[in-house]
Amino acid sequence: MYPAPFTVIGTPFSTFTRTITLGLHYKGLPFSQIRVLPHSETADEYHPFGYLPTLAIEVNGREGTLKLRESNAIARYLDRVAPQPSLCICAGDGHAVIEEQMWEFVSMVASYGFPAVETGVVKPRVALSDEGKATDAEIRESIKPGVERLRRFLTVIEEAMSPEGYVFGEKLSWADFFLYPLLADLRAIPESGVLSERMLAWMESMDKLEAVKATAPGTLSAGARPP
Repeated sequence: MYPAPFTVIGTPFSTFTRTITLGLHYKGLPFSQIRVLPHSETADEYHPFGYLPTLAIEVNGREGTLKLRESNAIARYLDRVAPQPSLCICAGDGHAVIEEQMWEFVSMVASYGFPAVETGVVKPRVALSDEGKATDAEIRESIKPGVERLRRFLTVIEEAMSPEGYVFGEKLSWADFFLYPLLADLRAIPESGVLSERMLAWMESMDKLEAVKATAPGTLSAGARPP
């Protein structure tokens, strides 16, 4: 029995929100979800800067709800209160020498991957396509600098991954759940051609997970559009 019921504050369209719901599904933790946009009134109520997601935790013995913000902190909390199945790694998993290499990978994805994938390529591609005024050639030219930065990010990340299996070989971890939502969005647009055979094979393995299937509705990868 787990210590607290959970509510996820965030739209399924948010990649960071999906990271957390992936973990909750994988661990078999029941939760509800308030599907709101970043910087909305509800998002501002739960996060001082209006970002997503927040994990609202009903804490026994205290009035009100504990609001845990920031995906990295939420992931660490979930692995502590529900240690099995673990989404952390041990030294020796894949190419890892020390456990902290997983959090290093997570940090790189969160700090550099989101701007490279979403801000630089996915969001402008989707916005221009939905607007319907620019030709495909014009869109490609417009986001060309972003695609070059994306290539650099993907090269660095792939070099940090095991040559096969999940990010850290046979062990599924938070590294996979932080990276997957970004690349699932990327795979939904024409610029997915930058994905290597290694990345595509990894994504095919991820696609088979029940947690991935359960969190697909409402995402760009499932055909949803920006809210």
